Amino acid sequence: MRSAFGTTFDVPLGYLNTAGVGVPPTPTADAVADAVRRWTVGADGPGAADEHATTARGAFGRLVGVPSERVAMGASASQLVALVAAGLPADASVLVARGEFTSLTFPFAARGLRVTEVDLDEIVAEAGGHDLVAVSVVQSADGRIVDLDGLRATGVPVLLDASQAVGWLPLDLGWADWVVAIGYKFLMSPRGCAWLACSPSALERTVPVAANWHAGEDPWSTVYGLPLRLAPDARRFDLSPVWLAQFGAAVSLPYLASLDLAAVRDHAVALADSLLVALGQAPRGSAIVSLDLPAAADRLAAAGVRSSIRAGRVRLAFHLYNTAEDVDQVLRALD
Repeated sequence: MRSAFGTTFDVPLGYLNTAGVGVPPTPTADAVADAVRRWTVGADGPGAADEHATTARGAFGRLVGVPSERVAMGASASQLVALVAAGLPADASVLVARGEFTSLTFPFAARGLRVTEVDLDEIVAEAGGHDLVAVSVVQSADGRIVDLDGLRATGVPVLLDASQAVGWLPLDLGWADWVVAIGYKFLMSPRGCAWLACSPSALERTVPVAANWHAGEDPWSTVYGLPLRLAPDARRFDLSPVWLAQFGAAVSLPYLASLDLAAVRDHAVALADSLLVALGQAPRGSAIVSLDLPAAADRLAAAGVRSSIRAGRVRLAFHLYNTAEDVDQVLRALD
């Protein structure tokens, strides 16, 4: 059991795979376990998760700098990105980073839109010739961080995927047209929860292609019959909540939103950069590092280090529960 940033985590030494699966704080795990126990005896009704979904929605808004009425709730990033893709004209041109995570790019390609890939460091310079830039704040494969200030200055509509950023990186993204993120990585929530924050104008350009009873103006009065009567705010894009995921998110997200995220960033980045420096590489200023070292994955696994392989390289991710002991374990494995 580790203590970090005011709570505890049952995370083993060498767990450096938060970019794949975040480990929950003990109170989050307890909340989900309690929900499972209530489920087994039929103690919860269909609306039991509603207040928890509201709590998580508000906390996500605080984490990205957007009021809760502009935040929609879903189950995955691609499902929410598809709402954005559905609202674009058939001849729209979308600019993405080369090697971008496909949950962000496939919904546009599946619609038959023109999708252009450029290197991440060319995104800002190339943005002007496109109708939308869709890019991750932090790249999944290698942890590179996009130039947010440069993107904002272009004036081009922007969809940001914050899935590998929110939870460790301080964010103020109220200027972006859309911000999407899933909950099960650095937000340390169960799989099955995701959110889409919209600017006021983007709310009008997003299509509720998965319209359902929970997206109604008053959900419990829109379970039967027409006419269509959707919520006036971002809730019109909601999916019905994944119950267990929302029980967990309602604990993890408010916890993270209460923290000094600049301190979380400094902690995680210091660990990641100390590893790079010890390996003779330049610091990169990200909580996620990508290593191209022979047989590194096998050596790390044999030493009990949890990592992942992305784009043919070993990916390690540091979060608030990691310590210098994790770095030392990696260095011993690669020595």
